[in-house]
Parts: sequence; structure tokens; C-alpha cells
Amino acid sequence: MKFIVDNWVLILVALTSGGLLIWPLLKGASAGALNAGNAVLLINREKAVVVDVSEPEEYAKGHIKNAKAIPFGQLEAQLPAAVKNKALPVILVCPTGARANRAVGIAKKLGYEKAQALAGGLAAWKEANLPIVKG
Repeated sequence: MKFIVDNWVLILVALTSGGLLIWPLLKGASAGALNAGNAVLLINREKAVVVDVSEPEEYAKGHIKNAKAIPFGQLEAQLPAAVKNKALPVILVCPTGARANRAVGIAKKLGYEKAQALAGGLAAWKEANLPIVKG
């Protein structure tokens, strides 16, 4: 007990640094983002639907095969018509992943509980040497 009283500052520093090291892992796990490999598994095993929330010009430069193109600004209006089965996983993609992360909130608000963003976006997909389609 004397050790704890005499070294309370060191114990506090150790607990704080440990918490700061664990925080990014906890935050990343709850962000609803998945890596390219897990996205491929969802597509192949659970028939996940890929929705690209890029602008039309970005979509034309390159996208994941069979991705449904719905610009971010039109997602709330067009997603229910594009993905009728809300039980299917929905993978949201954009060039960097930033818009896709915001799109997850919209999709979940519409009832797509299995909506996730592709971490790193299309850039991470390309980095994993996965195919893209142009045009």
C-alpha cells in the first residue's frame, strides 16, 4: 500500500499511457470501416452490395466491379431503390474513404445496419492489388 501512495503519479502516468495506446484500436473497431480483404470476403460469401458514393467523374476514373454509383449527395434518396434488401451487407466506397465513412451514418439511418465503409477507400483497394473497372 505504501508503494501505491508513494508512486501514485507514476501509476497514473502508466495507466494514462496504456489507455492512450489502446484508444485508437477501440476507435477503429467501432468506426464501421473494413479493409479490402474483408470486403472481398463479404462480397463473395455474404453477397454484399458495393455502393460507390463518388461523384460521376471520380466513378468514371475507376471503381470496383459491379459497384452501384450513387453520389454522396443523392444517397438518402437513391439507396433504398438501389439496395432493396436491407439485410445484406452494404460496402460504401469513395476515393479516400472520407465520404464513405459519412455515408455509413446515412445508410444506417435508412435501416442498413450492416453498412460499412471501405477503410482507405478505392486507394486501399488498388493498394491491395484488387481489380478496378474504368468508364
